[in-house]
Amino acid sequence: MIVHSEIKDVDRYLANGYLDVLGMSSRFAAAIAAATMRIQSEEGISGHFAEIGTFEGRFFIALAHALRPGERAIGVDHFEWPDAGVIDRFKRNLSHYGPKDDRSSVLKADSRKLTRETLLGGAGGGVRFFHIDGEHTADHLSKDLALAHGSLDPKGVICLDDMLHPGYPTLGLTVDEYLRSHPEMRVFCVIDREDIVAASKFMICRAEMADFYKEALGRAFQPFVWPLGADFRSYSALVLAPEPKLAKI
Repeated sequence: MIVHSEIKDVDRYLANGYLDVLGMSSRFAAAIAAATMRIQSEEGISGHFAEIGTFEGRFFIALAHALRPGERAIGVDHFEWPDAGVIDRFKRNLSHYGPKDDRSSVLKADSRKLTRETLLGGAGGGVRFFHIDGEHTADHLSKDLALAHGSLDPKGVICLDDMLHPGYPTLGLTVDEYLRSHPEMRVFCVIDREDIVAASKFMICRAEMADFYKEALGRAFQPFVWPLGADFRSYSALVLAPEPKLAKI
């Protein structure tokens, strides 16, 4: 199943290349994330794309293709796992499948030690789409969320990978702490998992933008809307699922 973002270069890569790049993010999630950036561009929302945990570049390349002229794709990774050659594989994949210009840059760094200034490296403006897929510990995730929050354009989106993953069941507690500390932010969409590896993502924005993103994505991916939504106590989030079925009872 290939879901389209309606961005030509993204969809070409999703169809031919995405699964050839080693990684765990699903094509379903990548298409929705790229479509979110398309919706931003159509609304006049500009800014950069940043990712913590680029690994070999599967998801990074997809969203780099979604950028507009003058915007940057910034990848951050310690590039030590599973071996020191991962940075070379990332660069080869980017060269082969990525945009044929200089929009992409990479930082070999511990994301916990980065500031907004070191992340952006002189690029003006903020980040409009920030994907976090770094080390899956409370310390890393809390610091990555702080960096994303401080770097985000006011109309931008933070996307969190491996939410509701059975291998990392406590990551949601760190996200809940972040949301309690920042009541101006809310989860507007849950992208359902494809399998035990390609896990769910949460997409977060400022409260005043939540309905805009929910409605735009709901229209774009209507066949994939799970009708019950996600209950976040004081509000409901959109759920997009490859097979949005309900239990038969």
